[in-house]
Amino acid sequence: MRERPSSAVCEHCGAGPDGTTAGATPGGAGSSTGRRAPRRDRDEEGRARNARPRDGLGRPLPYGSPGVARQPEGVSRTPAQSLAEAQRLLDDGMPFHAHEVLEDAWKAAPEAERELWRGLAQLAVGLTHAARGNAVGGTALLDRGAAAIAPYADAAPYGIDIAGLMAWAGELTGRLSGTGAAVPAARTAPRLRATGHDAGDHPTGSGTGDRPGAGG
Repeated sequence: MRERPSSAVCEHCGAGPDGTTAGATPGGAGSSTGRRAPRRDRDEEGRARNARPRDGLGRPLPYGSPGVARQPEGVSRTPAQSLAEAQRLLDDGMPFHAHEVLEDAWKAAPEAERELWRGLAQLAVGLTHAARGNAVGGTALLDRGAAAIAPYADAAPYGIDIAGLMAWAGELTGRLSGTGAAVPAARTAPRLRATGHDAGDHPTGSGTGDRPGAGG
């Protein structure tokens, strides 16, 4: 997630806490002990960014642990590339990482499409929570994501399967309310595009399909 340094949630899509501790610890800079506050992680450009390794569901691991590489921030992708990369990550059981790709698309989208991409990112975060066993968080994000993409159902851009995604979200929230058990991320992942459509850069999504669109 690309959260503000002092925030416990992603400011764009509502992803949950990542384990970052902001602020000084007892005995920090200016205290009588003279110990300095821990330095905040920063990326190569000096921006605050949590450097802790993460597992496949985005959960922070101890420093030095092997983890799954996070998606680079601020990558410029076409809608086609964003959808393809997000689908690959969903299929690999990494919805948190798919959310990061979709969040970049949200930031770059024209105003008319911003809620669409934000909603897709929220659906990916909802699946992340569901795969972590957080039924409450998963249900909340799935509901928010479905509501955000619903207005695009009559003219779904880029071949995105709005109706299918809304049905998937509803089915998954039903499962979460019924058992609350963690779901397998890869097997539960949705298909972002409808069968028979490609993810070309045409807003109507018209064209011949270039990969299967059956839901997982």
